[in-house]
Amino acid sequence: MVHKIYLSGPLFSAAEVAWGKQLLAHLGEHLGNAKIIWPHEIVPEGAKPEHIFAANLQALNQCDLMVAILDGPQVDDGTAWEIGYFFGQGKKNWGIRTDFRRAGESEKSRVNLMIECSCLMVASCTEDLCSELMRLLD
Repeated sequence: MVHKIYLSGPLFSAAEVAWGKQLLAHLGEHLGNAKIIWPHEIVPEGAKPEHIFAANLQALNQCDLMVAILDGPQVDDGTAWEIGYFFGQGKKNWGIRTDFRRAGESEKSRVNLMIECSCLMVASCTEDLCSELMRLLD
């Protein structure tokens, strides 16, 4: 079975797009038996908001796994929505948070508890994320 992985995360700055592109390439290198869908590549730049929403929703419905970029002082609100939507369908989420700032409710929290509990894992680096995904996909 070829898994389809939705790569979720903010795309509002050059740095966010560059990090997404780097993560996309890393996942592609290590997860050869998976197809990765990145919202940045599925709608043309300058598309109307309703077209972006429809394309992302269609991609979410077609994918069976998600990797969500969780960096920042708070998780991006669109990313949080996608995680919740995906989780509500009974699909599996993995997070990656390279940001060392704590952003949750307790000392051990890495992100908001609703996000953290919706993810099977919140990795600190691409290597850990890929190792866990490869274990699942094998």
